[in-house]
Amino acid sequence: MANAYLERQIDKELLLWKESKERKVLLLRGARQVGKSRSVAKLAESFEHFIEVNFEKNRNIHALFEGDLNAKEIAENLSVQFKKPVIPNKTLIFFDEIQSSPSAISSLRFFSEDYPELHVVAAGSLLEFALEELPSFGVGRVRSIFMYPLSFAEFMNACGEKLLWEKVCESAPEKPLLEPFHEKCINYLKKFLIIGGMPAVVAKYIENVGVLECQKILNDLIISLKADFFKYKKRVPNLQIQAAFEAVVHQSGGRFNYSGVDQLSYRQVKESLELLQKAGLVIPIVHSSANGIPLGGDVNFKKQKYILLDTGIFQRLLGLELSDVLFGNEISLVNKGAIAEQFAGLEFLKSASCYDEQVSLYFWSREKPKSNAEVDYVVQRGEKIIPVEVKSGSSGKMQSLNLFMAEKNSEYGIRTSLENFSFYNGIKVYPLYAIGRIFF
Repeated sequence: MANAYLERQIDKELLLWKESKERKVLLLRGARQVGKSRSVAKLAESFEHFIEVNFEKNRNIHALFEGDLNAKEIAENLSVQFKKPVIPNKTLIFFDEIQSSPSAISSLRFFSEDYPELHVVAAGSLLEFALEELPSFGVGRVRSIFMYPLSFAEFMNACGEKLLWEKVCESAPEKPLLEPFHEKCINYLKKFLIIGGMPAVVAKYIENVGVLECQKILNDLIISLKADFFKYKKRVPNLQIQAAFEAVVHQSGGRFNYSGVDQLSYRQVKESLELLQKAGLVIPIVHSSANGIPLGGDVNFKKQKYILLDTGIFQRLLGLELSDVLFGNEISLVNKGAIAEQFAGLEFLKSASCYDEQVSLYFWSREKPKSNAEVDYVVQRGEKIIPVEVKSGSSGKMQSLNLFMAEKNSEYGIRTSLENFSFYNGIKVYPLYAIGRIFF
């Protein structure tokens, strides 16, 4: 039996796309198993007819995209093949795993140009590699939407805590959440850090299978994701990519050290990391001097950190002691807070517009004798640059945050931890579970 559908924030965007009169072909992009296909299947419920074309399963379909790419002719052939009518505004055509057919990718622009009244969505797990070979396949004609694993807000909704999350959204540093509600959110957060946001894992959790059983599903996901390594680039050895991937896990929380990857050269590590980024498994945090906006205008790519796509996958690979997370008062553990820092970065990405392709994460540091300082994240809110310091527990010094604020004349800084909302000495405190709310 299929898992119950988990509502996603992107569902609203898909419905808006459906009703739009100036609609383009839609391309869903994101890492494997983040829920792209399930979201399209949910959208299909609002159509009379649904044709799903999976280019990995239906190998014979590839022949329909050979030769001239006439959109209406392709649609007619799909209608015959799947024995379903193709009727504009009543039929949704879904091209899944489209990265397996470069010709099908190229056909998307012609659907936008020659058959715009037909609803067409495409998705693919390793799509970025295929698009690299077709850099201008649909510029201006195809609209991309980017998906990630579930956010904490989506997780709370899946757990039936929509009303509680509404209370979180009504809270602010000047208006703390009621303490019993805050403690309840902390308990959910601890579970989310362990479970992560991969839909298959969350779906099982809400069926009351238990946290330990979810670890087995995470194991299966990790095996599946690693099995894809050989697909990234045929000339790059699978073991080379795996070594770089494991180095990201074990170096998490600090700057990435290329020489810390055994038996690989700088070039090999760099190449592997680029492939892992294209696959959506690894996300960089780049150093910015934060002297002005945009933050990306003053970066140093020699200073980078990396986080993984999902905290559940991260903790499973690192082998964290689950009881320490669930029952401890801090989340520092053996990795000194890296899991909290990862969660915060992922929430920043998930809270951004799904139409933003290049959502970048930045950190700041200063290296001076006896005066080193580092701020976990610097983010832009309008014309302001705001420093964000992540604390794994409910206490901790803020020397780097205060130093940044003094040096950059910041209006305020943000501290995120297990504390409730509060505000003092120019510092706005957001609970870690609500850190994505700082952009609202």
